[in-house]
Amino acid sequence: MDIRVGMGYDVHQIVEGRPLWLGGISIDFGGKGLLGHSDADVLIHAICDALLGAANMRDIGYHFPDTAEETRGIDSKDILAQTIALISGKGYKVVNVDATVCAQHPKLNPHIPAMQKCLAEVMDVAPEDISIKATTTERLGFVGREEGMSAYAVCLIKR
Repeated sequence: MDIRVGMGYDVHQIVEGRPLWLGGISIDFGGKGLLGHSDADVLIHAICDALLGAANMRDIGYHFPDTAEETRGIDSKDILAQTIALISGKGYKVVNVDATVCAQHPKLNPHIPAMQKCLAEVMDVAPEDISIKATTTERLGFVGREEGMSAYAVCLIKR
């Protein structure tokens, strides 16, 4: 069996007046969200980078540049679906994903099952094949100061 591992990382700034999208779902964050060319779903972006890296297909910015009008405001679930299609074109299928979102607020644990369900549907895997964890940075750094959020993801794919 041809198996490959990939790792992804993403970060977005927290701003007023944008919705917060994480793991493909909308989360109430008191009128704050993440700034980005797309919907700025930091979790999905990290997962896409992990998948593309595992398949040796460069990164999310290469395939979905933040300078392209066709990707302005795009739903990150569409980016994920297109990423799955890209790796499928090379014969790969997702085995599992393990991801961590770093955010001081809001509390994400209550939302994790909905994120897993949403992502599983897009990636055509079982929800139990997607692990999502949430952590703070103990008020340290840009995440701790609530200036932004970051996400890390690793994945295993097989041919």
